[in-house]
This record gives sequence, structure tokens and C-alpha cells, in this order.
Amino acid sequence: KKMIKYILLVNKQGQTRLSKYYTHVDYKLRIPMEAEIVRKCLSRSSGQCSFMEYKDYKVVYRRYASLFFIIACDNEENELAILEFIHCYVQTLDLYFSSVCELDIMFNLEKVHWILDEMVMSGEIVETNRALVLSQMELTDDAIEKGD
Repeated sequence: KKMIKYILLVNKQGQTRLSKYYTHVDYKLRIPMEAEIVRKCLSRSSGQCSFMEYKDYKVVYRRYASLFFIIACDNEENELAILEFIHCYVQTLDLYFSSVCELDIMFNLEKVHWILDEMVMSGEIVETNRALVLSQMELTDDAIEKGD
């Protein structure tokens, strides 16, 4: 079964800004695993492709400004589809935050997670329509403002 194992957003200093796991990874193993993956992504040149094999799965990543969006997925998953999904997620964040930056992610982490949760469920991409995702976010924001 094709699925996403986890998603990481990491800055170019290697600090994790968001991590979302769809399969169980023991917490004690996450930190060294994330460090190794981030180190591998940061050390690759811009001329190298944006995916690599890691253990028994693939890692697909894309850099936007100072942030790396990293997705680990099954070997059967289409790398180009994952790259397109990363781009769609970044565009959705851009629209919601009016040009997203690292500080937006740091100070609005719950909203960044909500947007991701609208797009990925149980490790499967369920929504790529940015307008639909943003309309759900607007409903949530309106409910919060009204105190419902």
C-alpha cells in the first residue's frame, strides 16, 4: 500500500519546525533518524535529484527559501507526485499566510498542522484543491473569532 510515513519541515540550520508521523516510530529513534535525514538533505547539491532511498523507503524533499519540506514514503510511491504535493502544500501555506515564512510556521504551528491535516489523512493525500482547503480554514478561523 502506497503511503506517506512522515513529513518534516526543517530550516537550513537543521532545526525541525514541524514533524507529522503517520506510522509509529519510537520517539527515541526519531531524533537520530531525523538528524540523519536532514544532514543528508542539507549536504546534497542543488544539481542532485530531490529524492533518495533511506533504509526501506524513499525520502522526497524540496527546498523553499530557508525551509526544507521532507516527506518519507513507500518505495512504490511516485516521487514526482510527492514533489507536486509538496509544491501544492507550500502554495496553500503561501495563500493562507500571504507569502509564508519560517516565522509564520513557528508562531502558527497549529494552523500549519490543520492545513496539513486537511490535505493528508492516515498517510494518504486526500485533498489537493487549495481553494477547498482554504475554505475549511476560513470556516475554522471564523468559528474561533466568534468564540464557538
